[in-house]
Amino acid sequence: MESGGGAYGAAKAGGTFDPWRFLHQPQVIARILSAVFALIVFSCIIAEGYTNTHASDNLYCIFNHNEDACRYGIGIGVVAFLACVFFFMVDIYFPQISNATDRKYLVMADLAFSGLWTFLWFIGFCVLTNQWASTKPEDVKIGADSARASIAFSFFSIFSWGFLIAFALQHYRMGVQDFDHSYIDPAPGPVPPYSSYPNVSHESYQQPPFTRTPENSEGYQPPPVY
Repeated sequence: MESGGGAYGAAKAGGTFDPWRFLHQPQVIARILSAVFALIVFSCIIAEGYTNTHASDNLYCIFNHNEDACRYGIGIGVVAFLACVFFFMVDIYFPQISNATDRKYLVMADLAFSGLWTFLWFIGFCVLTNQWASTKPEDVKIGADSARASIAFSFFSIFSWGFLIAFALQHYRMGVQDFDHSYIDPAPGPVPPYSSYPNVSHESYQQPPFTRTPENSEGYQPPPVY
């Protein structure tokens, strides 16, 4: 199925690219904010998320010495940042895709990933908040501001990715509506067995005369012999 117009919320394929108009789209703004929030979260944890105590030179996670909390925050932050870069490039190239099926798969991938990462950011915010509340004040030498920043921007990421869900769902519904409006189911009805010749009606047809040859009622007679 080829897209004749703006299938799945994009402009007609082959149109000119306007960077200023593109950057002012709500979906693109939410995508950029999600990338910035993810960058702040994992960079804060990497830079000042590990500390040590006087009794040991080993580095411990600032979130209650829970290594899994730091790994989780770094992991979802890095993947979210890379995904935002990928889907940002998809947003740029999306209007140039002429096949509506390819557009559908990309919108569905954006919708599924945004939904999953909204949930993971919610889990991450809960984990980091819980572990920071359990952290002893004497164990925090430096990095307290970075820990609070990673928690705050994890919370902000829940809403930015939630907006991405709404925009992807809106584009998916637009594509489904376009398909429903362009497809018309043929009405059932009797199909004529054949089409008549033009300008010829069935009433004007007359059967040609048929001449019956009289049969010999007396049967076969041989010719006379002389």
